[in-house]
Amino acid sequence: MSLQAYKTAATRTESPRQMEYRLFGDVTRALMHAATVDKSDIATRIDALDWNRRLWSTLATDCTDPGNALANPLRAQIISISLFVSRHSSEVMRGEEDFAPLIDINRMVMQGLATSAEAA
Repeated sequence: MSLQAYKTAATRTESPRQMEYRLFGDVTRALMHAATVDKSDIATRIDALDWNRRLWSTLATDCTDPGNALANPLRAQIISISLFVSRHSSEVMRGEEDFAPLIDINRMVMQGLATSAEAA
C-alpha cells in the first residue's frame, strides 16, 4: 500500500479532532524521548523541538485566519502558547531550560481534545 493510499484511508477514518490528538501524541512522544537522550545527541533533541515548534506555529497561523471558527479569546490563547513554545524551545536548545513545560502543555491539549471528543 502506498503512503498516499494510507494517508487517504487514515483521513477517512479519523475525525479532525482525532487527527489532532494523534499528531499531538506523536510530537509529545518525540519530546519525551528527546528529553531522555544524552545532551550530545543534538539531532534528536532539535528534531523533536523543531517538530513541536512547527506544530504550534501552524496552529497559530491558522488562528490568524479570519475564517477560523474558534472564539477570539481561544485563538489568542493558542497564539500566546505558540509564542511561549517558540521561546522556550530556543532556551531548551541552548541548554538553559528543559523539555518538561513543552511536554506538559501538549499533554493538557491532548486531555482537552480527548474530553471534547468524548462529549461529541
